[in-house]
Amino acid sequence: MSRKKLITYIVRILLYVLAFGFFIYAAINGFFSPIYKEPNTFFVLVREHLNLVMLSSFLAVVIALPLAVLFTRARFRKYEWIVSNIANVAQTLPSLAILALTIGILGIGFVPAVFALFIYSVLPIFRNAVAGFNSIDPNLIDAGKGMGMKASQIFWRVEVPNAAYAIIDGLRTAIILNVGTAAFAYYIGGGGLGVWIMTGIQLVDHAYLISGAISVTLMAIGFDYLLRGIGYIVTPKSNRQITNSATTT
Repeated sequence: MSRKKLITYIVRILLYVLAFGFFIYAAINGFFSPIYKEPNTFFVLVREHLNLVMLSSFLAVVIALPLAVLFTRARFRKYEWIVSNIANVAQTLPSLAILALTIGILGIGFVPAVFALFIYSVLPIFRNAVAGFNSIDPNLIDAGKGMGMKASQIFWRVEVPNAAYAIIDGLRTAIILNVGTAAFAYYIGGGGLGVWIMTGIQLVDHAYLISGAISVTLMAIGFDYLLRGIGYIVTPKSNRQITNSATTT
């Protein structure tokens, strides 16, 4: 085993031990008590948080993927930088600033929170999808043409499978960002687990703060592993390394 791998394993084991120790400490001191004392409230907040994340991510996919497909076609490829720069500007805005801007347009509540998260998650999906389509070996497309495939067949049977890992990787990045950013939806009445986190901060109540924060963390880890698994399932093993090298996240 190389020295680099040994250090990686040691650091990973230390982190696992620290995380396990923290859970034991928090459980003994009753820091998870809101979860089992107020289960109905907890599941309502979890459902609101999931709704915020899933709906905003779905809208981002609906907008970002068609744009990525359009601007990786030969006819529109030269305009791709314009959309990328617009998305980059949106991504550089602080999440709280986007929430504040949406209040002026859409007011407060669930809808403006979803819109703000949607704005924040478009770039990772768009950028990774563009990188995935651009990383496809032109010889594969030429081979498809040589076999007599139509343009639609080349797209669905050659381009999409070869770009699938990068696309799902962008979706994974967007959803994980959204899980964390959705905690700020509390400020505009969007609900979610941010209610407990911010309540814990305002009241200096560690139980509410840790119950909300740990739930958000576990939700992000769950989505991470779920989408990593889907990425490995839908992508041929031979394409994963190539696509990863082209991904810019």
